[in-house]
Amino acid sequence: MTVFATGAGMVQAQESMSWEEFRRLDPDRTGTRIRWGAGPLAFGELRVPDLPGPHPVAVVVHGGCWRSIADLTYVSHLAEALTASGWATWSVEFRRIDDEGGEWPGTLRDVGQALDHLRELSDEHGLDLDRVVTVGHSSGGHLALWLASRPDLPMTVAATPLRGRDPLPVHGVIAIAAIADLGDFDRRGDHGCPASSVTDLLGGAPGERDERLSLADPASRLPLGVPQLVLTGALDRVVPPGHSRAYGEKARAAGDAVSILEVEGAGHFEVVAPWHSTWRTTGAEITRFLRRIEP
Repeated sequence: MTVFATGAGMVQAQESMSWEEFRRLDPDRTGTRIRWGAGPLAFGELRVPDLPGPHPVAVVVHGGCWRSIADLTYVSHLAEALTASGWATWSVEFRRIDDEGGEWPGTLRDVGQALDHLRELSDEHGLDLDRVVTVGHSSGGHLALWLASRPDLPMTVAATPLRGRDPLPVHGVIAIAAIADLGDFDRRGDHGCPASSVTDLLGGAPGERDERLSLADPASRLPLGVPQLVLTGALDRVVPPGHSRAYGEKARAAGDAVSILEVEGAGHFEVVAPWHSTWRTTGAEITRFLRRIEP
C-alpha cells in the first residue's frame, strides 16, 4: 500500500487547519506552465513523472468558492504528490465568477477547454488519454465531477458553450471536500462559502435558473457513469461532511460506483495536505482508487 509523502515529512493531526495557515505553506516547485487558451488566466501547470510513458493523467482543479480568493498554487502540494505516485498532473487555472468573463458560463466553459487541451499535449509529453481522472477540491470538486458529466450534456443552445465540440472523456473522479450538490449546498446554512455562491455561479438562484442548474449540477446529472472517490474531512466546516455523504449515497443509488471516505482528524484543508498525518489515510485511499482506473 503506497502512502504519499513529501520532503516536509508528516505532521501530527491537531486542530483543523485554517485557510490562512494552509496558504503559508507555499510549494517549493511549480509545474511547467502552459497556455490552454487566450487571456491571463488561460493556463495550467503540467507535471510529468520521471518514468517511461505513456502516463495516466490527473486533472487537478482548485477550489475557492468559485472565486478568485484562491488559485492553483494551493493544490500544487497535491499535484506534486500525485506526480510522485506515477501520474502526470495537469493543474488548471480558469476565470472565476468574480473575474471578467467568469460569469455564467465562463467558469465552466474554461475548465472544459482546459481539460480538452490535453489532446494538444499528449504526444509531446507522453500522456495516456485513455486514463484521465479529474481531482478537485471544494468548489474544484464540483468542477471535477461536472467535467465527468460533460460529454452527456444535451445538444441545446444553453448547453453548447459548456459541452464544446468534442468533450474529452473522463474515466474517474476524486472529489475532495467537494461541493457536489449545488441545490443542497445553496440551502445549507452551515457551509463556509458566501451565501450567494451558487446563485453567483448560475447567474441567478437555483429556483430561478432551473435549466442552468440541470446543466451545471453533478447531483442533477447522475449517474455520471464513471467511478468516483468522495473524500471528506470529519472536521470540515467549509463543506460539511454530511453534504459529501449525501451526494455519495445519491450517486450510488443512481448506479454509479462510489467509494465514500470520511477522514478522522481532518478538516477542509488537511485532505489536500500530503505532509499532514491524516494523509496516511487519504493518500492510501487515493492510491487504491487510481489503481482501479483501467484503459
